[in-house]
Amino acid sequence: MNDLLAMLLEMFSYAFLVRAFVVGALVSICSALLGVSLVLKRYSMIGDGLSHVGFGSLAIATALNLAPLTVSIPIVIAAAFLLLRLGEKTLIKGDAAIALVSTSSLALGVIIISQTTGMNTDVCNYLFGSILAMNKHDVYLSVALSITTLVLFVLFYHKLFAITFDETFAQATGVRTDLYNMLIAFLTAITIVVGMRMMGAMLISALIIFPALTSMRLFKQFKSVSVCSVCVSICCFFIGIVISYVYAMPTGASVVLANILAFILFWTINSLKKRRSIMKNRSASALAALICVLLAASCGNRKELSLLEAASLAEAPAAAFAAAKSNNAGTASVQLPPRNETAGADKAKNGGSGGTRSETIEIKEKMFIAQVNDVYLNPEDYFGKTIKLEGLFKLQQYADKNYYFVLRYGPGCCGNDGNAGFEVAWDDSFTLQPQYPKEDVWVEATGVLKSYEEDGFPYLYIALTSLTLPDTRGAEFVTQ
Repeated sequence: MNDLLAMLLEMFSYAFLVRAFVVGALVSICSALLGVSLVLKRYSMIGDGLSHVGFGSLAIATALNLAPLTVSIPIVIAAAFLLLRLGEKTLIKGDAAIALVSTSSLALGVIIISQTTGMNTDVCNYLFGSILAMNKHDVYLSVALSITTLVLFVLFYHKLFAITFDETFAQATGVRTDLYNMLIAFLTAITIVVGMRMMGAMLISALIIFPALTSMRLFKQFKSVSVCSVCVSICCFFIGIVISYVYAMPTGASVVLANILAFILFWTINSLKKRRSIMKNRSASALAALICVLLAASCGNRKELSLLEAASLAEAPAAAFAAAKSNNAGTASVQLPPRNETAGADKAKNGGSGGTRSETIEIKEKMFIAQVNDVYLNPEDYFGKTIKLEGLFKLQQYADKNYYFVLRYGPGCCGNDGNAGFEVAWDDSFTLQPQYPKEDVWVEATGVLKSYEEDGFPYLYIALTSLTLPDTRGAEFVTQ
């Protein structure tokens, strides 16, 4: 127990994991609530179609160097309304409309990315999700959109319930079913966009489908299914995050795996309950038959009590028992960023905003790539802080100038050809004749995060306070 608590405390000491859990929990709640209506209306695959549209919009945003969420939200909302109209007003119905839009969007996204940034690990992040995909500004926008979705769902809960179970009757009673269907499509589009960067275009629909299907194994009422779906979705997301952290697995796939296990568990419990109910029914029938036989024996002087009558008496208690059971059951129903593309550095100023802050951030071997990426994504959180990390000392030359780096190897665009780390340099205040070790030796670098501008571009670097050679080497290749 203590080990588990220590592991959780270590896990949530990473700021990017806290952000991922906050956004993921909100997305899990929204997707679980909407998933109940979508599954019951047999329209659950709209999530898969919209996620492919989201991938295409992310590709467009990347090609135009625009904010991904800002571009994706209106495009995916428009696609949701288009799918709704295609399914209602034309000959292209339901699943065919979803397949048409989703495959077209996916193909368009792949073509755009391949012709601009190239097919690299960023594409894998878009397709299968990454906890590194969101900076602080994305988190604020995601939280605002998720809260908006929850508020709208609560306000229109009864109308959504009506069109979910009997849309024709709801329309006959004056409910504007087309308006509330558009509301469902709108809320689904927002949820897909917010959660897609973390879960990936290929896996986000699992957050909509699995919790609802899992809850329906044990519950039948709309409200109980909705509440259970929310609980299952949050628990599975938390378990998935922990699995991803402990075993260095992709976040989206880990969350889906947790949902699969939850579905199997609920299905097993439901099967056991049905078997137990059948056994109880058989026991009750046998007991009723025995009672009737005893009654028949006690009425031996009655010649008119036939075997047929005894059998009918034996069946009556069993039928009553089954009816009682039915009533009690409820109602049915990292690569090192290029020198001209350092993420987040456009907001940094030379020396940073922190100035003299002395907090030390240790880049640990576990989650090494994630921590390094978080610094590049949110440099304003780290400027002026002391950063310590271990890695290989590397020399790179640009325009006859020497630049020094401390880095480790990781997954890249063509296998294990990527790397993650920081540029390091002695400030003049420490030494006038800086001494650097040989290339490819293992070093421990400590210094303050700062930035500088060169050729009109900003770059992050660690202003060294110490550069030592440890006795032991860590892992040169890291995966998370």
